Parts: sequence; C-alpha cells; structure tokens
Amino acid sequence: MRMPSWLPLLLGFLAAVGPISTDMYLPAFPAIETTFGGAPGSAQLTLATWFAGLAVGQISQGMLADRFGRRRPLLAGMLLYTLASVGCVLAPSLGMLAGFRLVEGIGGSAGMVLSRAIVRDVSEGLTAARMMSRLMLIMGVAPIIAPTMGGLILTVGDWHLIFWVCAAYGAIGTLAVALLLPETLPEEARTRLALGAQVARFGAILRERGFLSHSLMGSATMFAMFAYLGGSPPVFIDIYHLSPPVYGMLFGTCAAAYIGGSQFNPAMLVRFGPRRVVRVATRVFLAVTLTLLLVAALRPGAWYAIAIPLFCIMASQGFIMPNATVGALARHAPHAGSASALMGTMQFILASISGLTVGLLADGTARPMAALMVTGGLGAVLCDLARPRTSW
Repeated sequence: MRMPSWLPLLLGFLAAVGPISTDMYLPAFPAIETTFGGAPGSAQLTLATWFAGLAVGQISQGMLADRFGRRRPLLAGMLLYTLASVGCVLAPSLGMLAGFRLVEGIGGSAGMVLSRAIVRDVSEGLTAARMMSRLMLIMGVAPIIAPTMGGLILTVGDWHLIFWVCAAYGAIGTLAVALLLPETLPEEARTRLALGAQVARFGAILRERGFLSHSLMGSATMFAMFAYLGGSPPVFIDIYHLSPPVYGMLFGTCAAAYIGGSQFNPAMLVRFGPRRVVRVATRVFLAVTLTLLLVAALRPGAWYAIAIPLFCIMASQGFIMPNATVGALARHAPHAGSASALMGTMQFILASISGLTVGLLADGTARPMAALMVTGGLGAVLCDLARPRTSW
C-alpha cells in the first residue's frame, strides 16, 4: 500500500512512548527514593516493572493486532498507558508506583510493537531498513529531550509532574491514532487463531533461524542498553555528583550518538551490505564494552572517562538495532504483528532482568553496569555468528 509521507513521524511518536517513559524519570530516581524512604537503588524496581510490563504487553499486542488490525489495539493501549500514568502520580508507596509502572508498560507496549508491524505492512528489505532508520531518528529525539526535560521539571516541581507529562503524551497519542492513523492490515489479511494455534505460530516463528538469531541479537543489545539506563543515574549523579540537568544533557549526548549511527546505517547498507555492517558493528560494540569494564575497574576520578566509552557503545547500537529488527521480521510478512510482539517480548524480558540486576549489584562504582554491558556485547557477537548466511 502507498505510505503517507507523514506516517513515519506518527509511528515514531507512538514508538517513542518507550524512551519517553523510561528516560524522562531517570534523573528523579534519588527523589523517588527520598519520597518513599527507599534505600539507594530501590527506585530501579519501578524501572524493572516497567520493562516487565512492556514484555507482557508486547506478546498480547501482537496477537490482537494480527486479529483486529493495527488501529484498535493501538487506541486501547495508548488509553491504558494514559490512565496508568495518572495512577503513577497518585501512587501512595513505592510498591504501588511499581505496580502502576507495570500497567503503564502493558499499555505503552502497543505503540512500540505495532509501529514495527506497520513498517513491515508497508515495506520490506532495504526500503524497510530505511524506514526503520527514519523511525530511529524520530524515536532518538526522545532520549535526547526526555532526561533533560526530566531534570528541568525537577527544578520547577517534583517527580510527580514527570508522570503528568507522560499522561499528556499518552492522551495526545490516543487522539492522533483516532484521527490520523490509517489501517495497514486489511480485513482479508487478518488471522483469527485459537490459543493453541497461536502458540503453534509462535513456535514456528521461533524455529526460523533468521528470526531467532536477529531477535536475540537485538535482545542482547537491549540488555546492555538497559544496564546503562538503570546504572547510569547512580553512577553519574551519586558517584560523580552531576546535577540532574547536567546528567540529562550527558544522556542526551549519548542518545545523539545512537541517532547518528542509525542514520548513517542506510548508506553503509548500500555500500557494504547488511551482513558486513552488522558484523563490524557487533565487534565494535563488544570491544568498547570491554574498554568500559576496564576503565570502571580502575575507578577513575573523572566522569568523562566513563562517558566516552558509553558514547561509542550507543553509536554502535545505532547500527545494530534497526538491522536486527528488519532481519527478524524479513520472513514473517503474513504475521508481522506476532513476530514483532515475540521479538519485543524477548527484548524486554532481558531488559527487565538487566534493569533489576544492575540495582541489586550496585556497589558504589560503575563496574556492575559495565559488566552487564559486556555480557550484552558478547551475546550480540555470538548471535551474529549464528545468523543464516542468506540473511536479508
């Protein structure tokens, strides 16, 4: 079908609910812990439950989208996200905040998983890779703006105001879907499967080597990324004593590296092909995470000794993630919703484990964050070695 020129902008806005909801409140971790009398690192529970909600939500969103089309599940998901964001504002305890974050993740997952499915509905191959990179550009603005905005909000209000902003974002997304989004999955292409048949479909998708290797590669990359998301606030704010606004600017700089990699990616695909691009990017990713671990072990006195390797890691991830997504969905056009949901669930299960683990291992240094990021880098290289030779 013909794609409206503004569709990537709308899809990027919907998909950006993830980084908006993750990154904007990172500078507020110390304030949340103070409000509820939690120990250092306890606010990371809310990050882990958010990731768990994304994992649970994505698997169900894919099934709903393949059966009912893309619009109705998106509407329901964005509305649920909006209401749960209001619940976060009103939460009387850290446990309740974590619970509302779980529900918020289930609703917000619709924008993330279905934006990928819509890309697969309307494009394939290099065209899909270019469109996915455009989505990454739009999504990438969110990690640049969100932490800085969160830090600025904390200068004029408290962390509750951050979740009011999330609620407003969800309301705008709900209205945009209702008024603007075309249905990209026609009635005749929809599937109505019983639970057993849907489980069998997931099994068939998982048995396809290209899907499994690319999805696990993206999952390993996400594992490393969310070790960074969960571990960097205490590292830079508590250990190196950067203010929340300065941390937000540093975080935005690293996000800009991710955007740069994703936007340079299409040109590299044309020149070198996806196989070589991903192979080099995964090796660079592993090498720089190992460098970060070495630097963290030396416990440097300057914050930029940690920030420079993180910048390079994010740039390499900008090459890996779009190609891993396209490679995973390449052979699954008839059920792109289910495949996208399964991929997203795998990614955010590992992300939730990573976000929780980095808090549990906190020792007043950057070493736990760096060690988990090395684990993700090693996993990405192993998945690249397992990819079929005829990858997209």
